[in-house]
Amino acid sequence: MPLHSSSGQWRLGLALSLLTVVLWGVLPIALTVTLQALDVYTLTWFRFLAAFGLLGVYLAVRQQLPELQKLRSNSLKLLAIATIFLGLNYLFFLQGLAQTSPANAQVLIQLAPVLFGLGAIAIFKERYTIRQWLGFSVLTLGFALFFHEQLQNLITAPNRYLIGSGLLMIAAGTWAVYALAQKQLLQKLSSASIMLIIYGGCALMFTPVATPQTILSLNPLHLGMLLFCGLNTLVAYGAFAEALDHWEASRVSAVLALTPIFTLASVWAVSALMPTLIAPEHLTVLGLLGAVLVVSGSITIALGKNQ
Repeated sequence: MPLHSSSGQWRLGLALSLLTVVLWGVLPIALTVTLQALDVYTLTWFRFLAAFGLLGVYLAVRQQLPELQKLRSNSLKLLAIATIFLGLNYLFFLQGLAQTSPANAQVLIQLAPVLFGLGAIAIFKERYTIRQWLGFSVLTLGFALFFHEQLQNLITAPNRYLIGSGLLMIAAGTWAVYALAQKQLLQKLSSASIMLIIYGGCALMFTPVATPQTILSLNPLHLGMLLFCGLNTLVAYGAFAEALDHWEASRVSAVLALTPIFTLASVWAVSALMPTLIAPEHLTVLGLLGAVLVVSGSITIALGKNQ
């Protein structure tokens, strides 16, 4: 099977990757608030169903709905893999988030773009230059410093916190498998068609365990957060899928490493405005230094040129 090649429009790929960073950065806050009133399965089901419905209407209006009869067996297998592993990613991430915190969730989920980038190097034969490997080293050091306090929490945490952290690491692995399958599917299908099929498949997966009637009892705050989560799913994954079509997967994954920086900034802003909604995160000088290194390393990987 021929492997997918990016379009080479790296500026568009970079812009879409940054949009994904912003949306994924604020998502754990919205999810944490929503989980105060809704169970994990119903929340996941609604996110997929809302994204499927909105994207389906958009593609129908543009007469761009996918023609399933044209799918080959290899594409069907990859679609099944992508659907199952993205559904598992949502489930494990929410379970882990419910037992830890937004900051800790973003620490551990950063294993996902790292695994994705390394998988892209192995499978799609993408290559890092020496400059990019140096950026990868700087990024790794930055994470070690930036999340020093959170990593210390993992060592001294109660069992519930450790179990949640383990679920988040599993979520990272399942996301990497999904993203690699998504990258290859772009060889045959448009990103919108792929996401429509995946959203619909995931919504069906969670239908038997969801309790939609509980949504009717949500207050305006939790309902608003739920609607935002559904819209976030559509736009963020749409931007991510398009970014993969225009830029190398290893570089997209490097930009996604900026997500926890945006999450912690968002947590700080929300906790300052509404202290009863989200607990604040406290950064030391060491953590701030780590943040600078993470940003520097990500930019070096993303913008480094191939030889």
